[in-house]
Amino acid sequence: MVLIDTSAWIHALRPDGNKEIREKVRHCVAEGIAATTEMIVLELLKGATSDKDYSNLKESLYALDRLEATKDVWENAFNLSLELKKKGVAIPATDLLISAVALHYDCKLLHNDKHFSLVAKKSGLREA
Repeated sequence: MVLIDTSAWIHALRPDGNKEIREKVRHCVAEGIAATTEMIVLELLKGATSDKDYSNLKESLYALDRLEATKDVWENAFNLSLELKKKGVAIPATDLLISAVALHYDCKLLHNDKHFSLVAKKSGLREA
């Protein structure tokens, strides 16, 4: 399973996006290994500019496997935040939660965000 972050979806959804990332996203979707979580859905839907775009995007995202941010995931995010802070790494809360989801469900994270690379260097987060 590959959790696809907002930063990768942006490239996949835009014609001028990074071709390599777009192809990785398409591959994950075609192979049935693409996953999302509520925070990523929220971030993407926030960018919709019309009712039609919102509905189409929501329907497409809901067709993917959704990895729920359970109580355990939240606890992992809290702990990850503290551990990273002790190592001198400050990460935005949304990225901590997404990282915790990927770690909890033992899946790779496909992204284009330096924060996740920092998390991966200091934790068990696997990048796609």
